[in-house]
Amino acid sequence: MRPDRIRQRGHDAVRRRPRVAVACLAACGLTVALTSAGPAAADPNNNSPRKLEKAVTVDGVLEHLDRFQAIADANDGTRASGTPGYDASADYVAGQLEAAGYEVTRQEFEFPFFQELSDAELEQVSPDETTYELGEDFLTMEFSGSGDVTAPVEGVDLVLPPGDEPNTSTSGCEAADFAGFTEGNIALMQRGSCAFATKAANATDAGAAAAVIFNEGQPERTDTFAGTLGGTMPDIPVLAASFSVGADLADPEGTVARVRTDTFSETRTTENVFAETRHGRTDNVVMAGGHLDSVLDGPGYHDNGSASAALLEVALQMRKVKPNNQVRFAWWGAEESGLVGSDHYVANLSEQEIDDIALYINFDMIGSPNYQFGIYDGDDSDGEGAGPGPEGSAEIEKVFEAFFDGRDLPHEGTDFTGRSDYGPFIAVGIPAGGLFTGAEELKTPEQVERYGGVASEQLDPCYHAVCDSSTPVADGADPAVYAQLGELHGNVNVTALDVNSDAVANAVINFAFDTSAVNGERSPGKSHGAGNSEDALSPEPEK
Repeated sequence: MRPDRIRQRGHDAVRRRPRVAVACLAACGLTVALTSAGPAAADPNNNSPRKLEKAVTVDGVLEHLDRFQAIADANDGTRASGTPGYDASADYVAGQLEAAGYEVTRQEFEFPFFQELSDAELEQVSPDETTYELGEDFLTMEFSGSGDVTAPVEGVDLVLPPGDEPNTSTSGCEAADFAGFTEGNIALMQRGSCAFATKAANATDAGAAAAVIFNEGQPERTDTFAGTLGGTMPDIPVLAASFSVGADLADPEGTVARVRTDTFSETRTTENVFAETRHGRTDNVVMAGGHLDSVLDGPGYHDNGSASAALLEVALQMRKVKPNNQVRFAWWGAEESGLVGSDHYVANLSEQEIDDIALYINFDMIGSPNYQFGIYDGDDSDGEGAGPGPEGSAEIEKVFEAFFDGRDLPHEGTDFTGRSDYGPFIAVGIPAGGLFTGAEELKTPEQVERYGGVASEQLDPCYHAVCDSSTPVADGADPAVYAQLGELHGNVNVTALDVNSDAVANAVINFAFDTSAVNGERSPGKSHGAGNSEDALSPEPEK
């Protein structure tokens, strides 16, 4: 799951046309692997919700998940895009799918790679000596340059006290804001109405030696925040800070501070992995996806090894199915760098190819240790955050709700925040939905009553951390918290993963045979046990 940061598209777009001949695919820069022989004839044809849910076992999912951990262990503890760990993860997924008889497509693209090589530092040198705490008081902006600067702090068009409404400060948004700025000073700017990259670029052009962008100051905008410069890669250090730190540095005039960052940025190449069923309508494609990459700081056992593994197991257990609608499974690269892989894919579809996609269902973090059962709120019935998804998204939500209701399990809506790979699909009007069990959000007492777990702790206490692994406590997780989180396998809750893996299977197989509830398209076929019957959308009881 991507933090709340600005998304950037990949570079050097390559058109993806998965249904054209191999020669064209090669010319378009994609690698195709075909297998001539499918699995043995004795393999079951899991062509109904009941059959597929029975075939998709949590043990099978965990086996893939542990392979992802082994890959990370062999590659400096990470599976981030642009690293050997991601390449090995993509090879593993592609190899499993090829052996099952799928047509596998690997789409390369470029993306901005960023790494923080050592911890940043922020200190007030005078008039008072103060050392600020990394994480609590400030963070390095993604794509910040490197440097160690001690210099006077100079405020740039600050609004102190802040205005009543957020996103109203224009601090640093115009070159004119830097009129009279002293070259070599540290530019102190306020979060507000323009992109962080714009502020950093204007500060650099004005001769600033470093920049600190602090939160705007309204009640909901006081804490330290994670920000990105969107791959612009300035030469100067750029930090994000809390409002209190910004106010501290702004008063009195003449404050001297030290800013140190140690970072590395470059353009790298990574890939998306796709697998398509060989049967089904190619003008009414059902897409199901999740990101395959981790953050640099950890192996991504839960984020997003959990959904990557579940999606892989569902695909493998569907290898004998001949659906009415073609199913296209997707494992996205560089999601953690700003949804770059899914954005690149959608941006390079023709209008016809977009029209040919019936719907997209997204799976990101489906086994949180302190979980909720979250279903993307396609109809905006919760009335929170973003509005409803494109027409048809509400019907996708209903299919997931029916699954959980059929097992008498609690569930709740989760907002389309734009933080995962459904975002690019929604942007072009493709109906979307999916599952999410939670990241850094704190569990409420009401959720504890519904799901169990620990109140006031993160739904995933190891979100984007080293301890998102097969051994979370050994890797730094709080043992007291983890002792209260039910049956865990590494940093995933086995119950949540088991239920959600079945939910993935249920939705994929239902839509593989019938999308009429979403887009009105009916696809008659000869496969047994599904098709257009009402039974195809009936949830199965828990086994």
